[in-house]
Amino acid sequence: MADTAVRTSVLSGKQGGSASVRLTPAPFATRVALRAPAESLKALSSALGVTIPNAPKTSGRKGGRAALWLGPDEWLVIDESGADLMSALAKAEVLHSATDVSHRNVAIIVSGPGAETTISTGCPQDLSLEAFPVGACSRTLFGKAEIVLFRTEDDTFRVECWRSFADFVFGLLAEGAEDAAH
Repeated sequence: MADTAVRTSVLSGKQGGSASVRLTPAPFATRVALRAPAESLKALSSALGVTIPNAPKTSGRKGGRAALWLGPDEWLVIDESGADLMSALAKAEVLHSATDVSHRNVAIIVSGPGAETTISTGCPQDLSLEAFPVGACSRTLFGKAEIVLFRTEDDTFRVECWRSFADFVFGLLAEGAEDAAH
């Protein structure tokens, strides 16, 4: 039997938060950067088993899979079950581009009553439930790092960032969590 390399997350062992917010490294997920014209969305949605949204700041979710709208022809597909998204998309046989970015990104779950305040310490967007409801997503800035922000519940956000920015993003979130506790 051949030895197999095991990739550990850059966030392994990280802990953070305060009395009002928890910072948790998200478990490994498969991620695909997807580009496609509008006429391909029905077939791609069928192949993925989740509706690919076609409106700004929206997402489609089913089970442990989400398709996040990032631009007029761009989505980030996240699957927490370990499914082979690339094979599923290859069977769609419609015009699209799919790139596996699973090892480029990591995610941090920010949850609790202070989650919105914690993220607001480094993000310029209005994150109120009225402006950024459950299911909303956006590519935005957090401090000096680009992130993809996804509100999964009233008081829970998924912060996706590149591995190379993970320590910075986690550290800034930890500072924000401390501020949110006051």
